[in-house]
Amino acid sequence: MDHRVEMLNAIRESSEELGEYLPWVPHALDDKASIDATNRAIENFQTFENELRYSIFEKSTGTFVGVIGLIIRNKDIPYFEIGYWLRSTYAGRGYMTEAVSTIESHAFDTYKARRLEIKMAESNIKSRAVAERCGYLYEGTLKFDKILPNGDLNSTVIYAKTR
Repeated sequence: MDHRVEMLNAIRESSEELGEYLPWVPHALDDKASIDATNRAIENFQTFENELRYSIFEKSTGTFVGVIGLIIRNKDIPYFEIGYWLRSTYAGRGYMTEAVSTIESHAFDTYKARRLEIKMAESNIKSRAVAERCGYLYEGTLKFDKILPNGDLNSTVIYAKTR
């Protein structure tokens, strides 16, 4: 199966859970928009711009389970934000913790990152747990700075690791 189709199927399968915090989910459910976004992600690797997105696969089966990315915040430092999402049926099995640890090593070793940051809605307990399990330090909360896709006002929490 084409990787882009697998990703679209995973988003569709997990749209309720992902859509709770990620505003792009409804747009990604469109075949053309999803494929265009994947093609832009490929171009980003060639230009080292915006976000470097990596797919996550289950080792034993090769099943697509999610995405993790390095959002380029400042090339001069270098400073990246880590963003991720996981197929709902694979949540709670350690895949994202392993993926964050792997991309962290890649960012520090390959790109000589000085700062990695993970930001999420204050109410996103699962994402906060991933950051904490991976040893990221809580730096603070931006109070009432975002509106969730359902219209609720929320705050952003920031976790970071520096080297």
